[in-house]
Amino acid sequence: MSYSKKRSLHHFYRTIGLLAACCCLGLMMVGSVRFGLHNYSWEQVITTFKHFDQSNDAIIIQSVRIPRALIAALVGGSLAVAGALMQAITRNPLASPSIFGINSGAAFAIVLSVSFFNVTSLTEYAWIAFAGAAVSSALVYGLGSLGRDGLTPMKITLAGAAMTAFFAALTQGILLGNGKAFDQVLYWLVGSVEGRTMAMLQSVFPYMLLAWIGALFLSPHMNVLSMGEDVAKGLGQRTVFVKFITAVVIVVLAGGSVAVAGPIVFVGIIIPHIVRFIVGVDYRWVIPYCAILGGILLVGADIAARFIIMPKEVHVGVTTAILGVPFFIYIARKGGLLK
Repeated sequence: MSYSKKRSLHHFYRTIGLLAACCCLGLMMVGSVRFGLHNYSWEQVITTFKHFDQSNDAIIIQSVRIPRALIAALVGGSLAVAGALMQAITRNPLASPSIFGINSGAAFAIVLSVSFFNVTSLTEYAWIAFAGAAVSSALVYGLGSLGRDGLTPMKITLAGAAMTAFFAALTQGILLGNGKAFDQVLYWLVGSVEGRTMAMLQSVFPYMLLAWIGALFLSPHMNVLSMGEDVAKGLGQRTVFVKFITAVVIVVLAGGSVAVAGPIVFVGIIIPHIVRFIVGVDYRWVIPYCAILGGILLVGADIAARFIIMPKEVHVGVTTAILGVPFFIYIARKGGLLK
């Protein structure tokens, strides 16, 4: 078989796989609306849209279950895309918003604003999370670049771990000294999509949509950059500019996710590795696959969290941590590098 035919066949299979993943995400979101402490039938879900009768079931479906499914899909996809971009520009298989301190920086910024400035606006939460994520990213990159050998995967991983611990300690210290802020944000800090409203989604969706589009446009540049910075420069790529734009996209995706759902961990590590195993290292396919499979993972984890200790619920951040820790250990022990 000729090279062109093989390439066309691979393109066909990847397209079919992406369409199948989209269908799977749609089914998972429908399951998220239907299943939980109270299960709803197809007829009940459809009836709430045809004839909204102000009943408890209709209110729960439209104001609780549907926003919850949409937020889980958006946050999961955003964290997975952010993790894939981070692994591309750092060439570090352990890179993700949670490991490199971006989530903890955004969470610290929100806790600080709530404790000392009494911020309650959802829009302000989004911008504060973006700022915290940006500061944390800059600190990690700066610390990881110190020394004669410049930025290395090991140094940036250690810098990210240090920043994560640093911001976590500051966050805990503020909460222990401020009982009001403790009550207000403790539930949010665990990482959850439960109880989130459509207004919270609308406050960050425009920025995250732009970031998703930006990630798709950056995907060809990630292919070049993944070959090495020297090679990329030799091919005419403006690597500093590409890295800066990529960093902005990562900050918006991670910061927006934290603003809505809190610091949910490990999605940005698990999904990019699974996607590269399925479709290879072409980021023109890695980015859209990460967006869909990340949504599938978080929606699925949220559904599972409802049944683990029913009638109570486990926060989805706990569920992803249970899934992510063994995966993280496997990747760390394997010592895999991006191909």
